[in-house]
Parts: sequence; C-alpha cells; structure tokens
Amino acid sequence: MLRGKKIVLGITGSIAAYKSATLIRLLVKSGAEVQTIMTLCAKEFITPLTIATLSTKPVLSEFFNERSGDWHSHVDLGLWADLFVIAPASANTMAKMANGICDNLLLTTYLSMRCEVMIAPAMDLDMFSHQATQKNIATLQSFGNIVIQPATGELASGLSGKGRMEEPEAIHKHIEHYFASKHENAKKKILITAGPTYEPIDPVRFIGNHSSGKMGFALAEELARNNFDVTLIAGPVSLPTPSNCTRIDVTTANEMYEQAVELFPQFDAAILCAAVADYTPKTVSGQKIKRNENALSIELIPNKDIAKKLGEMKTAQQRLVGFALETENETINAQTKRIKKNLDFIVLNSLQDSGAGFKHDTNKIKIIDREGITSFELKSKLLVAKDIITKLTAIL
Repeated sequence: MLRGKKIVLGITGSIAAYKSATLIRLLVKSGAEVQTIMTLCAKEFITPLTIATLSTKPVLSEFFNERSGDWHSHVDLGLWADLFVIAPASANTMAKMANGICDNLLLTTYLSMRCEVMIAPAMDLDMFSHQATQKNIATLQSFGNIVIQPATGELASGLSGKGRMEEPEAIHKHIEHYFASKHENAKKKILITAGPTYEPIDPVRFIGNHSSGKMGFALAEELARNNFDVTLIAGPVSLPTPSNCTRIDVTTANEMYEQAVELFPQFDAAILCAAVADYTPKTVSGQKIKRNENALSIELIPNKDIAKKLGEMKTAQQRLVGFALETENETINAQTKRIKKNLDFIVLNSLQDSGAGFKHDTNKIKIIDREGITSFELKSKLLVAKDIITKLTAIL
C-alpha cells in the first residue's frame, strides 16, 4: 500500500527523535519515498547523517544551501508529498503550527502542504496535559490534521505518564491504514446536497432560508480529502467549490430534486445536507409585485420530497444519510423522519444549541440510527464532517 508513496517526515527537538530512524526504515522497506526535514534542535538528538543514510536522501533543514545557494522550496515539497508526518512533534512545534508561525523550514513546509498531515506528539506528561498544549492539539485537529495520541509509559524525565511518542511500528500501521482507506474510498461515489433553495415569488423576490451551505461543503471537502468521488449539488451559495469535487449548481427545490433523482442510482451513498424549502408559491408573477396598502396572500404548495424519493429508490447496496434541524421534540421528530424516509442514519441539529445551525462555523450534532443515539460536543464543521464520514465509512 505504501509503494511509490511520497512521504515528508518532519523531525523536531525531542528525545524521541531516535525513533524516527526506525520509522524511516519501515517506510522505505514498504516502498515509500521519504524526504526528511529536521529542525535545528532535532539535530542535537540524532545526526542528519543517520537520517540521510536511512532515507537515502539528504536531510533538509535550512531554507537554502549556503555553499551552493540551492533553494529548498517548501512550496515544491507541499506539492510533492502524498502525506506529511511529523514524528516526533514537540510542544513548541505544535504551538507554532497552531498559530501559523513559520520560522523554520519544517513550519513553512507545513503551511504549504496540500496533503494530509499526521502528527505524533512527544513530551513530558505535564507538558502534554497542559491546557495550552491541549488547546493547540484541538486547533490542529480542527484544521483537519490527524493526531496520533502518545502512549502512556516511562518518560525521559523518569516520570511515567502520557506523553511518550507512539512506537514507530504503530505509526507505520497508522500510515498504512491511511493509504488503504484512501484506496478503498476511491471506489466509492458519494452524492451531497448542500445550501438553501430559493422559491421565486416574482422576478425579484423569493422564499428561502438562512442556510449558508457550510456544513455540506465541509462534508464534500472532507470526503474529497479522503479520496471519495464526490458530486455536490449546491443551492445558491457563494462558497468556493472544494478541491476534487464535481459541483452542480441549482436554485429551486424542484431543480435539486430532479438532479438528485437522476444521479442517485449511480452513487454508493447520498448525504442530504441541503435545507430544502418544503413549500413553493403555487403561481409566480411574471412582473415585480408592486407594493400597495392591501394584504398580500401567497398560496404555497408542497415541494417534492427529495429524501422520501431517494429512500424509495435506495437499493440494498446504497446508503442514505439525512439531516434534521429541529426547534422542539428534536429527537422524536428526527427519529420519525429517519424511519419515514428510509435513512440509514440521520444527523440532528437543534437551533436551541448555541453555536449550532445556520451560518455558524461550528455545529453540535447527534447521530441517530436504529442502534441508538450518539451525541457530540460543539466543534468546527470540518470536525463534525469527520464524525459523520467516520459513521458513513463504517456502514459502507
């Protein structure tokens, strides 16, 4: 699974740097091409000669070679790599990563990386448990970085606790699993609906809602990052298209319905994240309706139900995920919707939760399936997307 993969390995100042030698050997033996970057402090713990010999590539540390003037381009490294692994990652390096500080080649490379970043922290137990470190780790995870939790054991200080960098063999398995998942995911096609729909009243006005599309786009971004084949049906939002996603823009609920029904048979799963208008005006005025002193009545008729239709179409091999935004009797209403629409699971948001719902960059959800309810704390929508995709991957 690692043959031909291009891996950048960052090594920071930690006694655990000696473990990097074993990790490099395991990666090279598995067929990976490994380019190492060492911080100045890392060189105090293990020599560049050892690392270069094992990786068969010169160690990068400075921005340029003082003798030849050769530039070590962090941008090129960011484009070259299939995975960036930082092992060991010191508390100092993680703090800088979390705050966008780039005062060495490793950090500038981190900020230039287009691939996934995997971090293996290493430090003393009190440093690891400190609120500042935990906050920085949470920030890095919110960026989408993968954190390999340190082990509990004897530390360099003589104390025993959590902070010991995970063993090279375990990190190697994490890396193998990552690429194996991407290989399997590449075979899967996922359809997502996102954003609001606008139902026209006249050429100027419409009925809509406050959906920003952020949750659906976060799902598309995370799925694409994990190598799924993603098609995004987007309502009227101004968000940029996530990388490696096919985007289809629609405006009305009926347009979204037509696209979803036509495409769904070609997909392994659909995630219905869009806030689709339940009703649309029965008639649409061809001209702008002028203001007058009389009350204006608009007769509304139900829109076609996308979730219900796809639930009826779904085969035994397909999976269907829905969303429910509720203001009362949240769990009961969501569970009823899951059963009625033949959903494999439903993601519940409540407008009663601060920081959740429309327009926020965070969300707080419950995932409900036939087995029960799993609750999650408030977190960034990218991390919420990870939770949802983890659940979907498990049932795919």
